[in-house]
Amino acid sequence: MLELLFEPNPLLKHQTTSAAESRARNAASEGDFSMKRLGSGLIGQAVRTAAVFTALLLSTSAGHAQTRPFAGFDGAWSGSGTVSLSDGSTERLRCRADYKVDRTGLGLKQTLRCASDSYKFDLSSDVTSQGDRVSGQWTETNRNIFGSLQGTAGSGRIDVTVEAPGFTASLALRTNGNKQTVQISSKGDIRGVSITMVKS
Repeated sequence: MLELLFEPNPLLKHQTTSAAESRARNAASEGDFSMKRLGSGLIGQAVRTAAVFTALLLSTSAGHAQTRPFAGFDGAWSGSGTVSLSDGSTERLRCRADYKVDRTGLGLKQTLRCASDSYKFDLSSDVTSQGDRVSGQWTETNRNIFGSLQGTAGSGRIDVTVEAPGFTASLALRTNGNKQTVQISSKGDIRGVSITMVKS
């Protein structure tokens, strides 16, 4: 009986081994690619999350700033201006003002004292804010008159109408850094006041 012995073909073994190694290398390469893609996705997600967080933080800060309509007013101010009286005369004024903003930033107490050689007025007001709307009370102690006020405030501006029985006036304040202007107009004894002050 003839026995046939087959020896493994070394070339075939080499080809099989090479194919296995190639598959292993491909699998490793795909794994590296998947890891890189996963890593890239995580980094992208982290960047997007950081961007959203930053946007929310900035919008919150902006909103917080906008809720303080009296920012920049707090402190003592002094300066000069002119007053126009109902008889047509005009006189120079020397003025001092003091503003106290409460801890919330939504309440303001103001005193404005002005005097010329023959005329003076002493105006006090207590104002609160709801959004950009303001309201409150005011008093002029030299004439013992008092009343209400309402208007708007924000971005260094206050515009209000002050009223009392038989009296109405408009008051406009503008603050820019350490400079402030005050404009008052009415149909009473004081027809107009124009003041420029700086923070002490």
